[in-house]
Amino acid sequence: MRPTRRWVARGGAAAFTAVAVVTGMQLTLTGAQAASTLTRHHSSVTNPYSPAYHHPYRHGVVPMIARQRQMDAWARSHPQPKSANDLNYGGGIDGIGVTTGHEKVYLVFYGSQWGTAGTNSSGYTTLSNDPSGEAPYLQGLFKGLGTNSELWSGVMTQYCDGVAVGAQSCPSSSTEHVAYPTGGALAGVWVDTGSATPSQASGHQLGVQAVNAAAHFGNTTAASNRDAQYDILSPTGANPDGWLTGGFCAWHDYNGDSTLSGGAVSSPYGDIAFTNMPYVTDAGTSCGQDFVNSNGTDDGMSIVNGHEYAETVTDQNPAGGYTDSSGAENGDKCAWITPGTSGGSFDLHLATGTFAMQTTWANDGSGGNGACEASHPIVSNGGGGGGYPSGYHQLVANSDSLCVDVAGASTVNNAAIVQWTCKTTGNANQEWQFNPVSGGYGELQNLNSGKDFVVQGASKTEGAKVIQYTQNGTTNGLWLPIKLSNGSWQFKNENSGFCLDITGASSSLGVQLDQWACKSSAAGSNQAFATR
Repeated sequence: MRPTRRWVARGGAAAFTAVAVVTGMQLTLTGAQAASTLTRHHSSVTNPYSPAYHHPYRHGVVPMIARQRQMDAWARSHPQPKSANDLNYGGGIDGIGVTTGHEKVYLVFYGSQWGTAGTNSSGYTTLSNDPSGEAPYLQGLFKGLGTNSELWSGVMTQYCDGVAVGAQSCPSSSTEHVAYPTGGALAGVWVDTGSATPSQASGHQLGVQAVNAAAHFGNTTAASNRDAQYDILSPTGANPDGWLTGGFCAWHDYNGDSTLSGGAVSSPYGDIAFTNMPYVTDAGTSCGQDFVNSNGTDDGMSIVNGHEYAETVTDQNPAGGYTDSSGAENGDKCAWITPGTSGGSFDLHLATGTFAMQTTWANDGSGGNGACEASHPIVSNGGGGGGYPSGYHQLVANSDSLCVDVAGASTVNNAAIVQWTCKTTGNANQEWQFNPVSGGYGELQNLNSGKDFVVQGASKTEGAKVIQYTQNGTTNGLWLPIKLSNGSWQFKNENSGFCLDITGASSSLGVQLDQWACKSSAAGSNQAFATR
């Protein structure tokens, strides 16, 4: 039987004490341990009850429920101007503010304490020392996002990169919105039982594990990590970053944060976004057990994980994405709102099951005043399914004025996509139509063959070739058209995060196209294509 826990808040702001009564032991937080703030790189506004006080790396921290109530009471007595209530764009860090490509969530079960791995009837990894079944439950959650036409993920799609610092909305022409996770966000599972996880892992140690996970999954370039996040899950009984005494359920950060406990983490693979995810059912109702459902042992798992996921996609390199004037992110502003009330937590129905979730903040909610929302129409990128011209068009490479062409006018699968002299008549094998699917991504279909261009072998490596193939809904055949400053288009692959590219910037006829790391200034380059 899981030990019962009771969290009690005592006293005012100056004398706040939180007592955790756990079977056979008592944990007490006093004084400076209980005072806290939501400080970010650009924010000095403090809340004296947040677990982030003196711990600025705890971005998007999910407080235990008793602590949240104390934070809420303090916030009510220190109201912010309405304009400060909305989320403001932080300008990006290393060019990264939000997750603009298909979200890739990697679950990393950290330490030998997880026990022996197995597989259940759904194909999910199971672990012998996982009494609450967190491993298969979270695989179902992240695999299910973007299915059943769910619109919880739609709330996040209103946010984008490429706007001015402090911006609270995105222009309709924006091509860098948070993507909708069509068909699921789960990208991989790693059970790392090579050694025991530390009894109280520091933020630095968790960051190191995230970098190790990137190497494990073969994400060894900045481009392959551009839309990735690593969920570092500690086993039952572990106390990562002192969560049980720190009064929180989870937080997220990225490896380059200089305030990270133990210091920033070096990465040869670009910036690495990660979450510190304790074994939340160890905290019982303090971290959401039964919060939505009367038999909701698992409620806290999905609420807390969903909170950090939503914050990572809108603030991937904190705090370069979206935070309010107090430093709160989209999940923080809607944490632990009672189910059945406005903005309250609820059950989200996905193709993989039903999961308790919290709402997240929508700047455009409540008539533009902002609100916590459970659903929102999907906002597509300005270049996808909206700004991109309809009908069939030739794609002309900016760098050499040659056209994207199916080699030999072939109509069979696996034929190479090449560049060739642009035809003025009989050019069906050079005519392409963009068919929107979701989140701005869509298929590029050839008029002659009726097939789409895809990355061969669903490769995630630079230099992988592009071919035509009968599309079957897989993400390696979905592309995001990005409108460039000169009016031409760059095409970003949903599966790999790389862009359509003329190999080696060659101007030779018959050169097969490939995928390569997207250029930030692509106009006029071998990654830019005009339509005609």
